[in-house]
Amino acid sequence: MSINIDIRLKRASKIYREGECVSGLILLQTNSDIKHDGIFLTMEGAVNLQLSSKTVGIFEAFYNSVKPIQLVQYTVEVAPVGKIPSGKTEIPFELPLKPRGTKTLYETYHGVFVNIQYMIRCDIKRSFLAKDVSKSLEFIVEDKPVKKEKEPNKTVFFEIMPESLQNTRDRDRSNVPRFRISGKLDSLYCKLSDPLTGEVIIDNCSAVIKSIELQLVRVETCGCAEGYSRDATEIQNIQIGEGNVCSGLAIPIYMIFPRLFTCPTLSTSNFKVEFEVNLIVVFEDDYLVTENFPIILARH
Repeated sequence: MSINIDIRLKRASKIYREGECVSGLILLQTNSDIKHDGIFLTMEGAVNLQLSSKTVGIFEAFYNSVKPIQLVQYTVEVAPVGKIPSGKTEIPFELPLKPRGTKTLYETYHGVFVNIQYMIRCDIKRSFLAKDVSKSLEFIVEDKPVKKEKEPNKTVFFEIMPESLQNTRDRDRSNVPRFRISGKLDSLYCKLSDPLTGEVIIDNCSAVIKSIELQLVRVETCGCAEGYSRDATEIQNIQIGEGNVCSGLAIPIYMIFPRLFTCPTLSTSNFKVEFEVNLIVVFEDDYLVTENFPIILARH
């Protein structure tokens, strides 16, 4: 005797917003009648925090601050004690997406040290002689679009030269190639639904360039009054120029933000999720220069 469970949502995108109803079907398939002690559906949402290995052991009180933060948690009974008939059975459901108490529903986000996930779980309770059967499905939560006054144009113009590099004081300046790189980012305030845009120009360079890359970085902070752990990790790296590109040519910057690995910039008492963009120019001898831009992500 076996039971196959599947959970299907009515929305193919699986994207929901606070206050909406998450609806769908529980699909059961079995080759014989099976007794059960109730079928239950649970909606859960939580922020899971994890400390990086470099921090573990430093703050004893840290472990209290990294307990999961429950955002949504409730269970409903969709079928009382009875039998599941042989064959296919469909059970429709509708669950309101509402926060627990005074909690805030943050957007779904899959990070390294911060994870915000929302799940629907179906549990079929069985007698003590048979194992309970469970099936989980993740759905995605997005912030409601909020109409705001038009953000001021935050176009950032940049210019990179050997003199502007912070680490050149520790190096022999004679080993650093002579170069001048300029360009712009159209805005540091970015909509998640729009790409990051701008341009970069190699004005002049005495060395051969191997690659020009754009790196998107997440900066995750977990902690409390006793201390905090702050770690930056790469989300994606795209090449916008290969080889020794022409001088004076405007190379377009165009980066789409990946859905699950980005979210609106967050700052709470227990954790922060922030984002940065690095423009990296790699020379033929693998010497590289980097210009860092903190950005703010939002959903409108």
